[in-house]
Amino acid sequence: MNPLSSETFHENAKAALEDVQLRGALKYATALFGERRNEAAAGLSNWEDLRTQARTIKDEALLHLDRYLEEFVSNAEACGAKVHWARDAAEANAIICRLSNGARTIVKSKSMTTEETHLNQALEAAGVQVVETDLGEYIIQLAEETPSHIIAPAIHKTRRQVANLFTSELGTPATDDIAQLTRIARTALRDRFAAADVGISGVNFGVAETGTIVIVENEGNIRLTTSVPKMHIAVMGIEKVVPRFADLDVFLKLLPRSATGQRSSTYQSFITGVKRQPTDEGPEELHLVLLDNGRSRLLANPVTRQSLACLRCGACLNACPVYQQIGGHAYGSVYPGPIGAVITPQLMGIEKTAQLPFASSLCGACREVCPVKIDIPRLLLHLRSEIAPRKGSTAERLAFKMWAKVMTSPTLYKLSSIAGRIVQRVIPISKAWTNGRDLRPIESKSFHELWND
Repeated sequence: MNPLSSETFHENAKAALEDVQLRGALKYATALFGERRNEAAAGLSNWEDLRTQARTIKDEALLHLDRYLEEFVSNAEACGAKVHWARDAAEANAIICRLSNGARTIVKSKSMTTEETHLNQALEAAGVQVVETDLGEYIIQLAEETPSHIIAPAIHKTRRQVANLFTSELGTPATDDIAQLTRIARTALRDRFAAADVGISGVNFGVAETGTIVIVENEGNIRLTTSVPKMHIAVMGIEKVVPRFADLDVFLKLLPRSATGQRSSTYQSFITGVKRQPTDEGPEELHLVLLDNGRSRLLANPVTRQSLACLRCGACLNACPVYQQIGGHAYGSVYPGPIGAVITPQLMGIEKTAQLPFASSLCGACREVCPVKIDIPRLLLHLRSEIAPRKGSTAERLAFKMWAKVMTSPTLYKLSSIAGRIVQRVIPISKAWTNGRDLRPIESKSFHELWND
């Protein structure tokens, strides 16, 4: 597994910047995702209206989350689903391990929520074999790594690296043909579906009105994971609830376009309870694990609440100039990129993740591409303001107080400019500032002097 931690973000980022192959793979992939997203968005004349509508729906759901969760649970149970509440990651994993007791093999679809709880490790410790069925997740499982991107877990790997991995782990002939590599993975996974006792998936949306869970994908592995095994366990963050079935019309237009630049995902699974007849498609048992794991804490804060509106589309990662250079592993957390720099400190605690909110230039590109208009720069500044009193030295705090005083007084500003021009001739600028940023010298004349001339 990747030994990186959020506590060592600065060191992680420096190492990533020296990896030329990584940066090349990231540049190609994020640029391609970004171009496709822009083209797909331009194809809808009401794109901005949809974004506004989606944010309104999410705000409504979060403001009345208790009521919508109760409605969702009631309707899901009426259709045969069994609902389990998990306060944290440990409780969620314990529930799933108990439900999976006696299972020989589990097939699992891509789920960032189960990555958050480290479910695979918990199941393996319980003696259950878990097989990831999403191609990207399967690749990084073989490589014993963690996802580097919300949508494309193996975005950091080249086809040659994948080919070498398949040769060493699966014993297949060396090839860098993408179609052939996909066939190799499909062949290896096909028997796993047939033999699996349990299928585990994430959830994109839970509809309160009907008790339906909605899962979108492009590979078909989720459809098999949720229908072939007798038991289906779906792990869902409590923030994934939307009030009405009609709301999906908005989100199913925004999500695929923002994530992969598609008009629609290849597969959209709408699962409402268990199958009624032996000939029906679907599991005989459906268990829904509703995970809190710090989400209630975010919900209680009116500033940070909007981060729970995230659809996990990954668009902000593709647009972020920081992520484009260092990738996801440098963040040392399940959720990388701008949204990860916001969510991770709130879920894991600021003490261990204090460097992440500063992993941004605050350019606002993430805000511009977010399908639900989350103001990520504002949230980053909010987190920085919470970290600064703990992080800054007494000298640094005093310096910024003096700077604020000077910048709000025209007289002091003028005198400081004159003094600065004199001082910079005899005292060199601190390397602590210039090592990480450009700092131009003060001009020999002020703007007023230049204007008068």
